[in-house]
Amino acid sequence: MNLQSTDKKYIANTYNRFPVSIVSGKGSVVKDENGKEYIDLGSGIGVTSFGVADEIWQNAVKEQIAKVQHMSNLYYTEPCIRLAEILCERTGMKKVFFSNSGAEANECAIKVARKYAGGKYGENRYTIITLNNSFHGRTLTTLSATGQEHYHELFTPLTPGFKSVDAGDLEAIKKIHAETPAAGVLIECIQGEGGVLPVDKGFVEALSDWCNENDVLFMVDEVQTGNGRTGELYCYMNYGVTPDVVSTAKGLAGGLPLGATLIGEKAQDVLGYGDHGSTFGGNPVCCAAALSIIERIDDSFLSEVKDKSRAAFESLSGAKGVESVSGIGLMIGIKTKRPAADVVKESMENGVLCLTAKDKVRLLPALNIPKETLLRAIEVIKTACANV
Repeated sequence: MNLQSTDKKYIANTYNRFPVSIVSGKGSVVKDENGKEYIDLGSGIGVTSFGVADEIWQNAVKEQIAKVQHMSNLYYTEPCIRLAEILCERTGMKKVFFSNSGAEANECAIKVARKYAGGKYGENRYTIITLNNSFHGRTLTTLSATGQEHYHELFTPLTPGFKSVDAGDLEAIKKIHAETPAAGVLIECIQGEGGVLPVDKGFVEALSDWCNENDVLFMVDEVQTGNGRTGELYCYMNYGVTPDVVSTAKGLAGGLPLGATLIGEKAQDVLGYGDHGSTFGGNPVCCAAALSIIERIDDSFLSEVKDKSRAAFESLSGAKGVESVSGIGLMIGIKTKRPAADVVKESMENGVLCLTAKDKVRLLPALNIPKETLLRAIEVIKTACANV
């Protein structure tokens, strides 16, 4: 089978794929159908937290598959209960709702905020405020929450009740709340799809305080930034704030689909019987996989993530053809003099896979990538950047 031509014949044309078919791999090195090896600095867009074919992850999945691969949420299963417990213990959150993706995790967060506010203040308090340049998912409602107009153009009318402001503009948030009282504010601490842009710490702290003072749920989207990606278990921990709701997915289950919405004390009892649900949410195989990931992301491991991040930033900063470097931990954006797509293409030709985000080259390597492998791959990227 010619995979690429068959793909074009049968799969909806929603992805502009690179002309590479990946067939196998180990850790942070993957191999195409011709046997060529690549250092993978994309990890499935931040999904394969411990790389490809990780043995601990594999064993956890195999053991659970041999027991029971799925049960409906009408019954108890151990992996999802254990995972919820460890997530709450590690974050201070009180309840968890499991789904299948980041978009679904954000949908749940939005429902929590609207039910919380509607129950206390009436049905007219439903507005969710987000930030311009944000990205919260591709369902119609999470697309409506996304603060980027070009994602909206083909899918109007959008779900009503969302307003976006510039990151850092607390006064604009206050003005919206004065005119149409908000149920919640949903932000990313690092705008990943928006260009790997960390949001100002002072603004996040002030916003958290304002939300608390005005009984507006402070919600943080940790879909891409969570599960060790930034050198803390969740990125908001770098900011010294405590959200009311946290959404996450991507790297949580290391390569299987799993989303989670973590709900803090203020809203922990908002969702009742029948208010929300998911056929596959909390799937025991996905949750067993996630346990094998989260249990390894301890303080010592996070220290290694931070160390590799420092080495990467030091190597990239000031390099020829590199205008700036942004991000936190192993979520790195590189502003290049060359078009980012050209840098990615040349890097791929020379055995390194990386991503783009807006006008930047984006790196999301596996969290356990060996430092020497990471730095070797960065040298390839720097060479591509220097070919201005």
